[in-house]
Amino acid sequence: MSVRVCVLGSGSRGNSTLVVTERTRLLVDAGFSKKETCARLASVGERAEGCAALLITHEHSDHINGLRGLALDLKMPVYISPETRAAIQWDKRITAVEPIIAGRKFMVSDIEVTPFSIPHDAADPVAFTLESQGIKVGVVTDLGYVPEVVKQHLRGCHCLIFESNHDLEMLKVGPYPWYVKQRVMGRHGHLSNRTTAEFLTGDFDGAAQVLVLAHLSENNNHPEIARMSAQEALQSRANGVPELHLASQIAPTKVFQF
Repeated sequence: MSVRVCVLGSGSRGNSTLVVTERTRLLVDAGFSKKETCARLASVGERAEGCAALLITHEHSDHINGLRGLALDLKMPVYISPETRAAIQWDKRITAVEPIIAGRKFMVSDIEVTPFSIPHDAADPVAFTLESQGIKVGVVTDLGYVPEVVKQHLRGCHCLIFESNHDLEMLKVGPYPWYVKQRVMGRHGHLSNRTTAEFLTGDFDGAAQVLVLAHLSENNNHPEIARMSAQEALQSRANGVPELHLASQIAPTKVFQF
């Protein structure tokens, strides 16, 4: 018995995460085209065919670019909130749709999925925890701050995929227009390395065996800055230091097995 997790890619050019049990395979988000998704899955020894579910966090293009192709060509059932679906130019040929509601758990075969609300500038953004065989996985990106409800849902995760989007100083002097910088830094934007470090120092319960930093900005962050910020925060803890990894936009992470 095992649970496998792989971040196929994470960032402004696409986001998708694979979770696999002995009985079930599903994807969280579809930020890459069907062709690219299949190629990334094949590169880690997995396949897209037969996925039991495609879970959608919100309607931004880097999370839904491949939704139509995966849903129609590979017949993946789409789990999505009604508000998020309404915000998408929906292809009426996609009929295998399951509505989800933040805070209401549901089962996909042997995986218990819990969607919960996060603060982001989208119609009805959610993050997910997924539990099977006693293993809990959290997938949490695209949020401007870490409210109490998020902290509660992330307790007990064995694998945590968590945003560390930008370095504040790099963002401030970077190429984005001021209004975009304000959006990214705002309470419905993205988590900075500093905010993520504060979470890891103060509210992270230390249960995770694996921590994956995700949704790193290509323009306003650097992998080593994000890594060092997280490492310093984790080393300040008395116990519970996980194996630290960084997700990228260009290639999948290793497959983590629990």
